[in-house]
Amino acid sequence: MKKYTMETTVGIFLVLGLLCVGYMTVKLGHVSLFGDDTYPLLARFTTVTGLRAGSMVYISGIEVGRVEKLSMDQESQKALVEIRIRNGVKIYDDAIASIKTEGLIGDMHMSIDPGGAGALLKPGATITETQPPLDIADLVSKYAFGDVKKQSPSPENREK
Repeated sequence: MKKYTMETTVGIFLVLGLLCVGYMTVKLGHVSLFGDDTYPLLARFTTVTGLRAGSMVYISGIEVGRVEKLSMDQESQKALVEIRIRNGVKIYDDAIASIKTEGLIGDMHMSIDPGGAGALLKPGATITETQPPLDIADLVSKYAFGDVKKQSPSPENREK
């Protein structure tokens, strides 16, 4: 009898452990089982260097979505970024999407200025105003090799 009690206890712990692993997989993998609480939007950039699928999307510093997929638009020869935005977050057709760096050499993320003067973007719509990421390495190399031009003060701004 004691043998079956031990086997039952081990079985219960094994099932509970598998349920915990399954739950963590779904939560950490951002998998939705019972319907999706996000909607898709697109944005076209000249370059998306450093951005990757899974990168965060922020509005006013608050995480509102994730980058779903990066692809190439063959017609316009631009990078096409598909993002998923949480339901309830309003983005208008005059929104501006930009790619920014977290810290000096951190991961890239997308930041959206949601606009407000136009009409609401419908799921699957495209954000037309975009700003590509700032290339820090290019700026450093220009500064190091003297490509940055110093501007002399104009005559009216010089101190006398």
